[in-house]
Amino acid sequence: MPTHLPLFVITTWLLAMLPGAGQAFMIRQTLEGGLRPARAAITGNATGLVLWSTAAAAGLSAVLLANPAAYTVVRVAGGLVLIVLGVSTLQAARRTDPESPANSPTGPTSWWTSYAAGLGTNLGNPKAGVFAVSVLPQFVTARGPVLLTTIALGVLWGLVNACWYLLFTWAVSKGRALVTRPAVRRWLSIVTGAVLLVLGVAVAGGV
Repeated sequence: MPTHLPLFVITTWLLAMLPGAGQAFMIRQTLEGGLRPARAAITGNATGLVLWSTAAAAGLSAVLLANPAAYTVVRVAGGLVLIVLGVSTLQAARRTDPESPANSPTGPTSWWTSYAAGLGTNLGNPKAGVFAVSVLPQFVTARGPVLLTTIALGVLWGLVNACWYLLFTWAVSKGRALVTRPAVRRWLSIVTGAVLLVLGVAVAGGV
């Protein structure tokens, strides 16, 4: 059975609020495609957290962390996903004319494309696996079905992250009148793309 659920919710909420690849990715999705692809990406991100938790419950994450080769593959793949997103964001920023009027969102509109991007970004983040292995077990007691309890905590973890990102992307969307000004959007895209690129290099390099 899970224990200290309020503490678990607070912990996962604070972790979701930490600046990083997730927030940079959600900003990119919201500015380039609007709330619909952002919500699809949020769903993909939450699915990734459930999968990490299920893997942790089954011992697969522990195997990844104990096997340097397997861990390296996952880490490098995650870094490459972030690098590709960063480069594409920087390329879009270069194509933005700072003198032209603001345009409506023109990013990818496919729900499944955005979902897959959110899922891939999350699964490519080894830190999520470390959290699933090292923190989730602290909230599971020996009484009751450990596997199901861990998966249930993973679902709760995904829901908490989804709630935060829904609020976050809503705030970004509400500020669109400012951030969609061509000059502001260009610089925000440059910063977002640079953050994704640096994080991708750091993840792939094991920094």
